[in-house]
Amino acid sequence: TGTNLNGANLFGVTLNSADLTGANLTGATLNGAYLTGANLTGAVLDDADLNGATLNGATLAGTYLKDANLFGATLNSVDLTDANLYAANLTSADLNGAIWGNTTCPDGSLNSGTSPCTAEQLNLA
Repeated sequence: TGTNLNGANLFGVTLNSADLTGANLTGATLNGAYLTGANLTGAVLDDADLNGATLNGATLAGTYLKDANLFGATLNSVDLTDANLYAANLTSADLNGAIWGNTTCPDGSLNSGTSPCTAEQLNLA
């Protein structure tokens, strides 16, 4: 936990079920990475590039994803409780079954209860 991978190039890496609690992944390149079931609670992924990454079932509770690129990422059943997605790019991302709660949406607003961020809040409309 608390690993420092600031700016690391982890293109296509497989980190399924990894414990990255509190990790610093600011500016890391995780294009096409596999993080299925990974625990990223409280991790910092600001400015990270997760284009096409697979994070099914990952825990992103309290994770910072400010300005992160999640274009085309697969985020089925991820826990986004208390996550900060401010200015994140979620274009073409798959968020089926995501868990929402007190989540900062890309437009800076909070989601409503457990309802997902709307297309407007995701800057997709």
